[in-house]
Amino acid sequence: QVQLVESGGGLVQAGGSLRLSCAASGRTFSNCAMGWFRQAPGKEREFVASIGWITGSTYYADSVKGRFTMSRDNGKNTVSLQMNSLKPEDTAVYYCAATRPLLGPSRYRSNYDYWGQGTQVTVSS
Repeated sequence: QVQLVESGGGLVQAGGSLRLSCAASGRTFSNCAMGWFRQAPGKEREFVASIGWITGSTYYADSVKGRFTMSRDNGKNTVSLQMNSLKPEDTAVYYCAATRPLLGPSRYRSNYDYWGQGTQVTVSS
């Protein structure tokens, strides 16, 4: 059974940092692009970051560029999202996702076949 499990969410003050992790099990994701999305109350789920499986190239939403860093460890089947300089507008449930094999990184939800359950990030002002 394929599973993606996020961890590391919590409550932090504006300007603080959090590191989210996503552990994959059930199959290897070393040949899949991985992504982070987030969904705030009453809003659509939106793209945050994605990382490729060939070169590890990363792509970010404009709203998080320069503040968030995504990385992956194929040996451990994990991805991480380091979030710095957090703002109240970063408050959301954050989801880890994986594409089908051999696809490149993408900002489109439809390209992701596997999703985690999400972890809550709350940034207080």
